[in-house]
Amino acid sequence: MARGLAFVLIAAAVLGRLLMAAVAPASAETRPPATVPFPVATAARLAGDQGQTRFVVDLSQKVEMRAFTLPDPYRVIVDLPQVTFDLPAKSGERGRGLIKAYRYGLVMPGGSRIVIDTTGPVRVERAFVLDPVNGLPARLVLDLASVDRATFLRAAAIDNRLPRDPPPVQGDHDPAAAGDPRPIVVLDPGHGGIDSGTVAPSGEEEKNLVLAFGLALRDRLEQTGRYRVVMTRSDDRFIPLNDRVRFARDRNAQLFISIHCDALRRRDGEAAGATVYTLSEKASDTEAERLADTENKADVISGVDLSAEPDEIAGILIDLAQRETKNYTTRFARGLVDELGKAARLHKKPLKSAGFRVLTAPDVPSVLIELGYVSNKTDMKMLTSDAWRTKAADSITQAVDAFFHPTAPATRAAAEAH
Repeated sequence: MARGLAFVLIAAAVLGRLLMAAVAPASAETRPPATVPFPVATAARLAGDQGQTRFVVDLSQKVEMRAFTLPDPYRVIVDLPQVTFDLPAKSGERGRGLIKAYRYGLVMPGGSRIVIDTTGPVRVERAFVLDPVNGLPARLVLDLASVDRATFLRAAAIDNRLPRDPPPVQGDHDPAAAGDPRPIVVLDPGHGGIDSGTVAPSGEEEKNLVLAFGLALRDRLEQTGRYRVVMTRSDDRFIPLNDRVRFARDRNAQLFISIHCDALRRRDGEAAGATVYTLSEKASDTEAERLADTENKADVISGVDLSAEPDEIAGILIDLAQRETKNYTTRFARGLVDELGKAARLHKKPLKSAGFRVLTAPDVPSVLIELGYVSNKTDMKMLTSDAWRTKAADSITQAVDAFFHPTAPATRAAAEAH
């Protein structure tokens, strides 16, 4: 009896091993391949003087690169495949020789960019990437030389005739279905990619705060079933300002909402609360003018060639002849301030206007919301709170409802039950 039981146990063990051996190859075949990490930039350094300056970046592996120049302001742009920048804190803040400063980051999924601010016109004498050898990392090397403006502009014109793929405007959540009568609302989380926007003292970046809010607002609007909602971006990518405007117009949007945060330097005083901005040629006050100037520099920060921008933008800012669109925008902005005031802290002057380039669609009512100040501790607590995001998104949804359905019964009870 014992011998028979032992035989059964041995046979079961052998059979189990055979079954495991038979299954193991199949499991290995179905196992997903290991993710190939992106190249990593681990260090950057400058050498040289006002005549010639060398810029070097250490990389974990060799990559393809392209360098070109842009004027007004003078910049050198280095485009790379997607790179993980693991550089020391404050890298790029101090310059040397011909380089004033530099910044870096993701400009689109699959693509990174280094933007180098120069002290004047320069020529890219050499641009190359060395293979790793003898324990040394791969190195990206850029040699710059000082030139006069005429020489710089000739070289820049040649560079700009070469094809460059612009960062694509996102459309992966595009519900523009033929025959759907629901209004299209475009949400535009500001900044993104290489352009982080304002940065809180605690390190949170505006681009991430406004993206989180934009996603929450998209979900809330879609839950009503009354709107088709499209986002200019739903991940960490940079989109030029004019492309954001074109995105809304190409989709025949009935409303465009650009989402941002603000900040004040300590010496400029203290400010708090949400503000709604509309387009105007003349800023409503100095703070609105400052903010518009800051937001309008996003393309310069990210290395966009502004010489290719159409003249229609300037014409819109000067003329503002689209009276009907302006009236619709004003009506929505006032309703938005009323609703936000029920759910969020407002700035002492909650409705302002200035020449924001992102609001220049002539046929789409457009507003820019500054959710709060990342320089204010109380505002930051709200901006990073899921509960506050939900409450504020509900209030904006109420304003959108009132804009498109002014005679419809209030839906606040439904929102509060959500």
